[in-house]
Amino acid sequence: MTLQPRAMGTAPTRLDGPAKLRGRAPYAMEHPQRDPLHAFPIQSTIVHGRIREIDTAAAERTDGVVAVLTQHNAARLVSDDDQELFILQNGDIAFRNQLIGAVVAVSPEIAREAASLVRVSYDEEPADLTFGTHRDDLYTPEDVSGGFAADTAIGDVENALELAPVTIDHTYTTPMVHNNPMEPHATIARWTGDTLTLFDSTQGPHVVRSTIAALFGLEPEQVEVIAPYVGGGFGSKGEPHANIVLAALASKLVGGRPVKLPLTRQQLFSLAGYRTPTVQRVRLGAHRDGTLTAIAHEVLEQTSTVKEFAEQTAIGTRIMYSSASRATSHRLAALHVPVSSWMRAPGHCPGMYAAETAIDELAVALEMDPIALRVHNEPEVDPESGRPFSSRGLVECLRTGAERFGWADRDPAPRTRRDGRWLVGTGVAAATYPADVSAGNSARVRWTGDRYEVAIDAMDIGTGTWTTLGQIAADALGVGQDRIDLRIGDSRLPTGTVAGGSSGMASWGSAVVAAARAFRERHGTAPADGAEVTVDAPEDPARAQYSTHAFGAHFVEVRVDADTAEIRVPRVLGVFAAGRIINPLTARSQFIGGITMGVSMALFEESQFDTRFGQVANHDLAGYHIPVNADIGEIDVHWIDEHDPHVNPMGSKGIGEIGIVGSAAAVGNAIHHATGVRVRDLPIRVEDLLGR
Repeated sequence: MTLQPRAMGTAPTRLDGPAKLRGRAPYAMEHPQRDPLHAFPIQSTIVHGRIREIDTAAAERTDGVVAVLTQHNAARLVSDDDQELFILQNGDIAFRNQLIGAVVAVSPEIAREAASLVRVSYDEEPADLTFGTHRDDLYTPEDVSGGFAADTAIGDVENALELAPVTIDHTYTTPMVHNNPMEPHATIARWTGDTLTLFDSTQGPHVVRSTIAALFGLEPEQVEVIAPYVGGGFGSKGEPHANIVLAALASKLVGGRPVKLPLTRQQLFSLAGYRTPTVQRVRLGAHRDGTLTAIAHEVLEQTSTVKEFAEQTAIGTRIMYSSASRATSHRLAALHVPVSSWMRAPGHCPGMYAAETAIDELAVALEMDPIALRVHNEPEVDPESGRPFSSRGLVECLRTGAERFGWADRDPAPRTRRDGRWLVGTGVAAATYPADVSAGNSARVRWTGDRYEVAIDAMDIGTGTWTTLGQIAADALGVGQDRIDLRIGDSRLPTGTVAGGSSGMASWGSAVVAAARAFRERHGTAPADGAEVTVDAPEDPARAQYSTHAFGAHFVEVRVDADTAEIRVPRVLGVFAAGRIINPLTARSQFIGGITMGVSMALFEESQFDTRFGQVANHDLAGYHIPVNADIGEIDVHWIDEHDPHVNPMGSKGIGEIGIVGSAAAVGNAIHHATGVRVRDLPIRVEDLLGR
């Protein structure tokens, strides 16, 4: 049974807005502590080898230094299942800038200065740092992130490609790129006996709690994680990283006193994950009428020797278009590099860049409109599973977008439209992202005499959860939103899954609806003071009968200076089919954010990994380029009216990530249309277009 909206679909002012505007919303480092200390990490200065000796004498003599944490005095961790987190337990070095200790002092400045005085000698070993197609040791992971099969095959792709009248066979590359949330990863750790409290910048307090408890041999109830406000994450805060463990070890060393440990911007580039670089070969076969007969998507990417992370790069290709023969594969190179991890729309983002660029190239080869080509190959059911889609609004997104964008006026021939010195082009790309609901969520509803307290360990990472989850609760209880007191961001609350995978609101909302319905069934509309219900979100067996995804279409206009090859993006349109939109104000912001990151991916972002030293060279916001306001023109966001009763009680789909999927490809396709030059390696630079 779906939820009938009253608050949902409206756009109230964000409830967290006034506190943030006044600086009263406490982020991780801002929770008051009595007599806090400050820690600064000590990091390895070699790529691979072993620590021979650590000389901490000069640091320990520094006024204001309380302790120097190393492998020699760190508490012993119980679980070594996650080698990224199993720090300071031995002298092994697997990548440059690995955490090997910390200085704890009375001020952050003293801690940082003293850390520079620690001298470490090493027994260095050869390091393997070069990623590419030249390697003969690429291997197939057991599965890729999300539990998907690494390889899939339907039909005879090689034979279908050989017989196809029209084929495309190109290689596309995407670089290493990094999340850069405005609030860096930061933790306050405090021990009280054998109980650990963490004020952490995280996308999932319960995930941090269970992981850290296992590391230290504690029961989950002995760890509390508090995070009511988080200044962005984009996936990098979706699972714990070693900085949290370092803060906990530092606090334990100084008798449990609270220790503050924020990472610097530079340290994020080694310690907080990144999107792996990819090399992707996409082959397409088609009849001359545009009917796809073969799709092959082969992915090479890197992982760390410390911990495997296999980004699910080709899985979007598995469900996008009809074809009798299809195959996808993932191969990894294990290197002495930092651990890669989630970044907004993992897998789908780089994978759909390659796939949607290849579709555009096929349209050019066929002399066929790229929208018509996509519509022509629209599948009736999920091509991979054979299940019906719960809803699939891609064609409507493409047609609605074409009308709003003025696509019909487009001359398909490249390099035909000019405005003074500017070459003008337009491009399109499709988008998809899974509409998932995570298991294991529960929620509590309590009547406090005049208001309903609704509690779940959900997260607001800047996306508007404080407001939108309250809207869901109000509709589920049949009251105004002003009657709801929402409590989130604390592991003491009923379990909430991670704010990631565009599944947060669907998962938490399902639990809140279940708790509200149980409360009404048990206590009616006139509950006694203190009446309370806590329930787990029920599983929906019928949901497994459907393939559940959000869809979208990106339209981009670019201008390229005919003499200098300067690139401008004056106009972008995104049209999305994402179920019921709970709050148009916060939804628009999410879509715009994703689109902006997609433009950034196409034209700006690249972590330049220096294989001589084993680290990212441009590890700050001076060298790591992202768009500023002057780089982003008009962004028009639109969504179709999509009712999907199969995805969850609200009928909503996640929107945090679909905005970035496909948007980089649309930019690249528009640049080809403007210039006649096809660039297959991101980011697209001026020098890629000059003289061509």
